[in-house]
Amino acid sequence: MTTSGGGAERAGEAIYDLMRRLYPICRSITGDGVRRSLSVMQEYAPLELFEVPSGTPVFDWTVPKEWNVRDAYVKNIRGERVIDFQKNSLHLVSYSLPVRRKMSLAELRPHLHTLPEQRDWIPYRTSYYKETWGFCLTQRQLDTLEDGEYEVCIDSTLADGSLTYAECYLPGEREDEILLYSHLCHPSLCNDNLSGMAVLTFLARELQSERRRHSFRFVFAPTTIGSITWLARNEPRLGRIKHGLVVTLVGDPGPLNYKKSRSGDATVDRVLAYVLKRSGRPHEVLEFTPYGYDERQFCSPGINLPVGRLTRTPNACYPQYHTSADDLDFVRPEALAGSLEICREALRTLDRDAYYVNTNPKCEPQLGRRGLYRKTSAERDVGQRDLALLWVLNLCDGRNSLLDIAERSGLTFDIIANSADDLLEAGLLKRAVEQGSQE
Repeated sequence: MTTSGGGAERAGEAIYDLMRRLYPICRSITGDGVRRSLSVMQEYAPLELFEVPSGTPVFDWTVPKEWNVRDAYVKNIRGERVIDFQKNSLHLVSYSLPVRRKMSLAELRPHLHTLPEQRDWIPYRTSYYKETWGFCLTQRQLDTLEDGEYEVCIDSTLADGSLTYAECYLPGEREDEILLYSHLCHPSLCNDNLSGMAVLTFLARELQSERRRHSFRFVFAPTTIGSITWLARNEPRLGRIKHGLVVTLVGDPGPLNYKKSRSGDATVDRVLAYVLKRSGRPHEVLEFTPYGYDERQFCSPGINLPVGRLTRTPNACYPQYHTSADDLDFVRPEALAGSLEICREALRTLDRDAYYVNTNPKCEPQLGRRGLYRKTSAERDVGQRDLALLWVLNLCDGRNSLLDIAERSGLTFDIIANSADDLLEAGLLKRAVEQGSQE
C-alpha cells in the first residue's frame, strides 16, 4: 500500500511540524529535556515512560547520573552574552558540570570547541562519562573574542536521578514482535535524530488502527546507554523479537540506505532490500559493520537479534552531521514522507510474510467452483491475480515464504499475500508452523 501524492505531502508536513515543536528542547542521555520531548510525542502516540535509577548495572555499563541544565553563558567585560545556551542548546557541551567563575580568555580557550573548516557552524560535543565542562561556538565567534576577563556560568546539575525511555506497544494476534527503535538523546539536531523520532511516532499512530499479526514495539531511548539499558531490562523476552529496525537520519535529501543485520540474511534484510527495490527510489543496501547507531547493540554477539538500520545519508557521511547546520532547513518534508512510506511497507511485508502448506497438492485444485477464478476460460491472458493463485499453490510446501514466492514470480508481495489469504479462506492452504514462532 502506498500513499497518494497529496497524502504523502500532508504526512511529510505533519512530521515536520512535530520536529519543529521538538527542535528547541535540549535533550541528552538523561534529564527533563528527554521527558519534555516524550510528553510532546505522547500527544501523537500512546507512549509509556520508564525510569531506570542512576547506578543501575546494565551489562558492562552503569546507568549514569541525571543531567539537567537551566542556563549557560559566557559574558564579556561589558556584560554581553558572547556565547548563549538560550540561543542554541548546542552551545553547551552536553553533561557539562556546573561552573560559576571569572577567567581570562587564555584560561577559557581550552574549554571552547569550534569547527575551523566550517566557520559558521557550531559543533555538537558531549562529555557523558568524563566530568568536565565546555562551550561550543562558531569559529567566526571565537575569532571575535577579545582578550580580557569573561564571566562563565553553567547552571546545571549532575546528580542521582534516572534514565528515561519510552515504549509504544501495539499487541497483535501473536506474541512474536517487530521492534522499531529510535534514539532521542541529541539536542537541537534535526536529521540526527528528530527525523527518526518523528517518523516512528507517526508510524506508531498510524498502525494503531490496523490489524496486526505480530505485536509491534516502538522504543525511544538515548543512544548506546539507552539500548543497552533496554536490552538488559528485557533480556528474558528478547526471543520474541523476530524482526527489528533502527530508524535514524531519515529526513535529509539523500538516497535511502539500509544496513543489514549481523547475519546479513535475516528476513528483515531481505524485506528491506525487496521494498526498496520495488519502490523505485534511489537506495543502497550496506553490509553490516559493528560501527554506527544502536543496531550494533542489538547485533552484539551475545544478543544477535535480526535488527537492521534504515537511514538516508549514513552517519558522518554529510558535512552537516553533528553541527548546527543539521537544522530545520536541512531536512525535507518530502524526504520524511518517503522514509515513512518505506517503513510502513517494510512493516506490512514483515507482518504478512508467512509459510503455508497446500492442502490439495496433487495437481491443481478446481478454483472455479470455489469462486477463485475471476477470468473466463476464453480469455487468452491469465490475469495477475489468477497467476498469483497458481504460484502460491505451487510453491506453498512449507519451505517457501510468501516473500520467496513474490521474488521468484516477479509479482508484487501484496498480490501474493492477498492470494494466500483467499486460498486460506477457501481451505486450500494451511499455515505452516514457523521455526521459533509462538502461534
